[in-house]
Amino acid sequence: MGSPLVARMQGFGSTIFAEMTALATEHGAVNLGQGFPDTDGPRVMLDAAKAAIDAGRNQYPPGPGVPELLDAVAAHQKRFYGIDLDPRREVLVTVGATEAIAATILALCEPGDEVVTFEPYYDSYAASIALAGASRRTSVLRFPDFTVDEASLRAAFSPRTRLVLLNTPHNPTGKVFSREELELVCALAREHDAWVVTDEVYEHLVFDGVEHVPVATLPGMWDRTLTISSAGKTFSATGWKVGWVSGPAEAVAAVRAVKQFLTFVGSGPFQPAVAVALSLGDDVYAGLSSSLQAKRDLLVAGLRGAGLEVSVPAGTYFVVADAAPLGAVDALEFCRELPGRAGVVGVPVSVFHDDVDAARTLVRFAFCKRDEVLHDAVARLGAVRNPTG
Repeated sequence: MGSPLVARMQGFGSTIFAEMTALATEHGAVNLGQGFPDTDGPRVMLDAAKAAIDAGRNQYPPGPGVPELLDAVAAHQKRFYGIDLDPRREVLVTVGATEAIAATILALCEPGDEVVTFEPYYDSYAASIALAGASRRTSVLRFPDFTVDEASLRAAFSPRTRLVLLNTPHNPTGKVFSREELELVCALAREHDAWVVTDEVYEHLVFDGVEHVPVATLPGMWDRTLTISSAGKTFSATGWKVGWVSGPAEAVAAVRAVKQFLTFVGSGPFQPAVAVALSLGDDVYAGLSSSLQAKRDLLVAGLRGAGLEVSVPAGTYFVVADAAPLGAVDALEFCRELPGRAGVVGVPVSVFHDDVDAARTLVRFAFCKRDEVLHDAVARLGAVRNPTG
């Protein structure tokens, strides 16, 4: 009978991360493909999760989220960005940012609506847009600077634009959108009466003194912005799947109406633990960022030493490099061969593109790993360039 999968999802098979992780296992390769840390987050957060389990907080939590996490998210937004939130009406806890994105798009988009986003884009964006029966319109960020092309962005908007899906700091490029770039996006959103949905999961993982600017803080944007973040990336707890969405009460209620029929609730004992983590001191947040910046520098130097051209990221877990100097003509094939050839796994950036030629030889490597793992990966990549040693 063939696949029963609905037509709008036919293009979405197994993710590239599953394929590359399988290759890493097969070849015993260093996996710099999937963006998860190989160390745990703050001990106080881990202990709080254990305490919540021991205290019997193992059943369904309240639908919007446990009160202490709702309060903690509101306090976090006030503390770092000066955003005032009503924690009971303007915050919703989700099963990670991925569910928040899907529920938000499903809540706001009708079939035939258009969603503007930048490519390369995180793969769940395209799938969530397709699930809603909407269409994606993209503007390409081009290596090595990944600056916004104003003409391309303007061309992506139309009378059918319903929302803009914006990721800053940006996966996979590591770009942090400047205030000027964000103001251009916001001006176009206002012109077309569109929502802006911001994925800010890497908000605290920025480097070199670069400023992360939440869209909701820009003039005239609070009433049309939904902000998404999560604990997984900031606190090295990607498996906990604790995310949240915040914004105007009516919009958050719309997302909640959809979210309740996706997972209903989740992550019960982890929610109070994340509340503890969000209240940690500035020194903890600064330490997380500075540690990752040092890892970024280690990997960037190693990739350059192996002969690759590198775009130095201003944030996130990721470095994008051009593998053409190592003979790559197609990054997907290069990444499929690299585990056997060098014992290292990366991810081809082209899989995050509609315009695959814009990233034909680009590879994303994750640096959220222990230093010894990064040193090992760098040595292996160097052997590809200098096979005789």
